[in-house]
Amino acid sequence: MPAIGPGSKASCPRCHTTLQSNWDEPRKRPTANALAALLMLMLANLFPFINMQVAGLSSEITLPQIPSVMVSDDYSSLAMLFLLFVQGLPAVCMVLILLLVNCLRMPTPLKQLMARVLFQLKTWGMAEIFLAGVLVSFVKLMAYGDIGIGTSFVPWCLFCLLQMRAFQYTERRTLWARVAPLPGLPAKPLAGISGLRQGLRSCRCCTAVLSSDTLICPRCGSKGHARRKDSLQWTLALLFTSMLLYIPANLIPIMVTEAFGSKMTSTIMAGVVLLWSDGSWPIALVIFIASIMVPSLKMIAIGWLCWDANGRGSNRQDSKRMHKIYEVVEFVGRWSMVDVFVIAVLSALVRMGRLMSIYPAIGALLFAVVVMLTMFAALTFDPRLTWDRVREKSTEEPASDGQ
Repeated sequence: MPAIGPGSKASCPRCHTTLQSNWDEPRKRPTANALAALLMLMLANLFPFINMQVAGLSSEITLPQIPSVMVSDDYSSLAMLFLLFVQGLPAVCMVLILLLVNCLRMPTPLKQLMARVLFQLKTWGMAEIFLAGVLVSFVKLMAYGDIGIGTSFVPWCLFCLLQMRAFQYTERRTLWARVAPLPGLPAKPLAGISGLRQGLRSCRCCTAVLSSDTLICPRCGSKGHARRKDSLQWTLALLFTSMLLYIPANLIPIMVTEAFGSKMTSTIMAGVVLLWSDGSWPIALVIFIASIMVPSLKMIAIGWLCWDANGRGSNRQDSKRMHKIYEVVEFVGRWSMVDVFVIAVLSALVRMGRLMSIYPAIGALLFAVVVMLTMFAALTFDPRLTWDRVREKSTEEPASDGQ
């Protein structure tokens, strides 16, 4: 990597992926945002979150009450997913950022472990997706009564914003430079030729350049290969499993509504149709895109990526297009959890006896599993396989580009 000045970034000239960003105040920015995020998270759990009034009856919940209600309904698995993805993992990541960025005195193996865990957990934090689910819940409940926000709603919004900024300012290469020094290069790399052709590989964990036959990275201790072992097999196995579960997840009810003594089950598509018929077509469109269109298109896209990576073409434009598709798949996949979080909010808030109560159903758990399986499928796919199809020339372009 070339030396880059403050406020600049280095990008790959072939796929245009940002390799390194050199932020101003690289310690103060992530530290301030992570500290503020943890403070907002604490405040968000101390006070009422949202409330509802229907026919003189009122209901109010706090964030800790949401998983407790799901546990009481024998849906401990959904409660665990809520605690893990919405609060647990984001909070752990903020603590790890504070410990690693400020170079506290710790054994090097411990710092290596913490850095590995941080970047592996980063994808699974879903605080902002839960916030989107809360906003969708507001629209769904407005037809039944008055919805209000509690004292902790604003701190939760600030927590979502601050934790995203903390992640943005925590740069992988810069952080690993504080944890451990780069190992010596096994050979001088040649510009314009891939590392695979030169007998080199990049560690996917700490970005160190190693010999392609080196299995254990001497910098971070993670095991790896020049290309992820059995990548296509793992991806296709997870993809087919998610496709098999996606059918019952859409046919089995995800929510049960009890009103005036009668029960009504609701599937994902039934909820979209109901919102559309009630005139809330923007929210119906959001649910349809997030819960129906995105998972379906993601499965198709992952299958297309596997088919393309298994080919023997040499078209550079095709590889660029497939790389863009992979980036989109990796980004939007977790947003399908919006509908699961909507059910969590509704089932916790709407508990008014025989007048109206909402409960989760098994379809919500199946759909959450489908989303997680597609996320794992995207993670196990090695995007470098799409570039292996391209016939490279040693003088085509430099290996990195500063911007």
